[in-house]
Amino acid sequence: MARYRGPRLRVVRRLGELPGLSRKSPKRTYPPGEHGQGRRKRSEYAIRLEEKQKLRYNYGLSEKQLLRYVRRARRLTGSTGQVLLQLLEMRLDNTVFRLGMAPTIPAARQLVSHGHILVNGGRLNIPSYSCRPGDVIAVRDRDSSRKLVEANRQSPGLAHLPNHLEFDKDKLEGKVNGIIEREWVALQINELLVVEYYSRQA
Repeated sequence: MARYRGPRLRVVRRLGELPGLSRKSPKRTYPPGEHGQGRRKRSEYAIRLEEKQKLRYNYGLSEKQLLRYVRRARRLTGSTGQVLLQLLEMRLDNTVFRLGMAPTIPAARQLVSHGHILVNGGRLNIPSYSCRPGDVIAVRDRDSSRKLVEANRQSPGLAHLPNHLEFDKDKLEGKVNGIIEREWVALQINELLVVEYYSRQA
């Protein structure tokens, strides 16, 4: 299944707050659909599925991509759930979003894919690129690119800059100083349930 392009607030109502997907808050607090207001007991599988869907929609991934990230996290040392979150947080589109250059991750993905972002001085249009400590992420030195990012900077998606990033407002340039720590992940999620969900597939 391809990346989700449907109504975002519908997903937010179903899964809860997703800072990377949308900045809007739904007017109704219950899930969408005919049975949204009903109190149904959720199975263990449903709870794990919901946590997995939060990751997918927040970071804008397809099912295939997320499974690939889970398999990669399994091979690396450390807690699989924590490593998975670090891999997703260090993606270029998410890093551009966390630097405040875009209001949401889909908007950051568009900035990257349209060639407005430079990584270490070279233009890079791959949103899934994994940022490494020492990478310098800047806005292309072109009026249209700078105006776009400056407009986005007026109302960034998240208020706080994580401690593994630094940003120069005048140059519109950010730097990755390390790997993100778990407490700086903005999404409210139980990553262990996601790992359990994929335990048979990965």
